[in-house]
Order: sequence, then C-alpha cells, then structure tokens
Amino acid sequence: MNPRKFLLWPVSLVVVTATLSAAENVKSSTIHSQPSALLSTKQVELAVTKLGGHMSPVTFFRDSGKPVQPYYVSPWQDEKATKIPAPVMVPLRGDFFCMPFGGNSDEVAGEKHPPHGEVAGSAWKVAGTKKAGDVTTLTLGIETKARKGKVTKELSLVDGQNVVYSRHTIEGFAGAVPLGHHATLAMPEKEGAVRIATSAMRFGMTCPSLFSDPKKREYQALQPGAKWTDLAKVPAAWKDAPDADLTSLPGRSGYADLVQLANESWEKTNGPAWTTATFADGGFVWFALKDPAVLNSTVFWMENHGRHAHPWNGRNNCLGLEDVTAHFADGLAASMKENALTKEGVETTVKLTAEKPTAVNYIQGVVKIPEGFENVKSVEFAPGEVTFVSTTGKRVTAPVRHEFLRTGKL
Repeated sequence: MNPRKFLLWPVSLVVVTATLSAAENVKSSTIHSQPSALLSTKQVELAVTKLGGHMSPVTFFRDSGKPVQPYYVSPWQDEKATKIPAPVMVPLRGDFFCMPFGGNSDEVAGEKHPPHGEVAGSAWKVAGTKKAGDVTTLTLGIETKARKGKVTKELSLVDGQNVVYSRHTIEGFAGAVPLGHHATLAMPEKEGAVRIATSAMRFGMTCPSLFSDPKKREYQALQPGAKWTDLAKVPAAWKDAPDADLTSLPGRSGYADLVQLANESWEKTNGPAWTTATFADGGFVWFALKDPAVLNSTVFWMENHGRHAHPWNGRNNCLGLEDVTAHFADGLAASMKENALTKEGVETTVKLTAEKPTAVNYIQGVVKIPEGFENVKSVEFAPGEVTFVSTTGKRVTAPVRHEFLRTGKL
C-alpha cells in the first residue's frame, strides 16, 4: 500500500453598506440576501455567507480595469423567500466545504445528515481576522450535531496575489466520511465558451445512478455508469449520438449531468492535482489546486437549464468543479459501502480520528491570459509560483504558494 495514501495534514453586487461585527472588527455585508463576512486585499475581495459558509462573490484583480468575478450565485437569492428543498440550497453559491459530501438521503448508524452536511447549510460563527506579514486570514467555526465535531474554516489572502487559500480543520467527527469542496462557477450562455482541462486522471465515470430524474422535471444527456479515459469523448445516453466533449462547456442545453474523474497521484504527476477553466472571452483562467492524497477525485456538476422544479425553474446555468473524496453526490451511505469507484481501487471516504485533528488544504485563484491562449495544456510548478501553458504554446506565470497544500502554512 502506498504510505502516502490518504495522508491528511494535521492541524458589483447588491451589497448593504459594510459594518463592523463584534468578532474582532470583521467587515460584514448582506450580499444577495445572505449576511456575509468579508476579507480583502488590494487584489482580492471575498465574501463568505454566515449560513453554510459559501464563498461568493469573489472579486479578483479588483485593482485593475477588468476585475474578475468567476463564481456562481443561485438565481433565487434576491427573490421573495420561499420554501427551499434543502438547507444547502438556501445560500447556494460559489465554493463551500461539504461533510458528508452528497445527498445523504439514507440514515447511517443513527446519523441523518442533510445534503452536503450541516457544514454546508447551518450557521457558522465568525471568529475574526488577523494579519501576519503579507497574509490576511478570516476564521469561522461550526459545531456539528448529527455527528459530534467541530470544523474551523480559515480563508487566507496574500498581498499581491489573486489566490484564495482555504484550510478546514476537523476535530472530532470520527469515522469514515466523504468530504470535499464544492467550487461552482458562473457560466456564460454561449455554447463552448469555457474550456476545461485537468491534471492526469486514472479514468472518468458518469454517475451510475439516475442523477436527473424526469419525474422531478430534470433531464440528463450522458450515459449512466459509463467509464472513459478522455474528457473529450464521454458517451451520450442515446444510441448513435456523438460523444460529449466535456472540455468545451457549456453544452447540451436543457440537461444536467454529473461525472467524476479519479486523479493520478502527486508522485506520478510530480505536483499537485489541478483543474482549470479558461474563459477566453473574459481573458482569464480560473484554477484549483489540491493534494490528491486528500481529495482524490473531481466531480463535474454540469447544470445547463436541465432542472425545472422549484427553485431551479429551468433557469440555472453553472459548473461545479468539485474536488472530493466521495462516491459522486450520493452521500454517506453510498460512499461507505462497496461501490462503482471502490471496485476500481478509488477510495470514497476519508478516515477521521477523534485523537488528532485533520486538515484539508485547498487553493483557488485566477490568472489573466493573452489573446489566443485557448485552453490549458499543462501546469508547471516552481517554488512559490505556477505557470500555465496553453495548447497554443502561450505561457502565463503567477505567484502561488502551492507548498501550502502539504504544509498548511503561508
């Protein structure tokens, strides 16, 4: 067995005028209906909802003539309050931490978790902000009840960088659990406007169960349970239909689909696992970096006007690029038992212990790109910086302390 396997590291928007909260002068605003804590540098400003800990909006390059806001905000946020099917959907936006990741429809050993866990739909307590050198950190915390534990969220910005460093430290909550990040990007309506690339994968698989249920006015276009090795050639659900190219999104308007990629190890790729989304018309690349020994897969949630029940109402267009260790979005029960991924040697839970805290480190950011960049072909890592190499040979280098993924230190 690989000794590194699942080694976890210990411990322009509608905005109300900012006010100072009681938690060590943290700036707060109500943004798209949700009270949120703010963190900023000259380059980046981020908001994180106090309900569910969802990070959005985030403005990168805020000191430039063309700031970038890549993250999704669900379209019902500024509407009159209605009954929402799940707590996570109330603030639904941007990136948020999930534990247990997935729908969690079944009770397990007396535990009944809401979709994506209490951490994604319950109240977080703002602890404060601190500045140490060129690093500014916002800290929030939550105590879970369905399975007793505590999670501390630390979001950090580094002066001069367009990068967000996330660290979630889990105490208690012992036992096996699927977990991960649910980064969700806003998508343009133009088909194929966003180009997707990832680090090397072992294989990809389409959700083996019914992801979009027509009985609930939901529709999917990809063949359930199909296994493949090329993101540009994913089998469609209909006989003789052409394969779907998931490197070019959005696609297949009117459908919502889910696939999962099993990442190759850090040792095989000689660096962190990565996912990029190139918005050529916007002139930027969004990227996410992780340690695949901690988050071994990436789930793609491709929601392109494919859900018509409340509150979706056929209007939702977003892309989830969700770095997880889990069995698709099925939740705790499905991830704990033998499943389609474990049969392929892909673990779908992380083993937590009560004796030692577990930390999940994650990096997201944006780089500006020149005309003709098209898509990312490869990513190169040097001390304190990352270079994105395009399919057309163009290169863009940005300061990123990717060493944080293993050390948890900036």
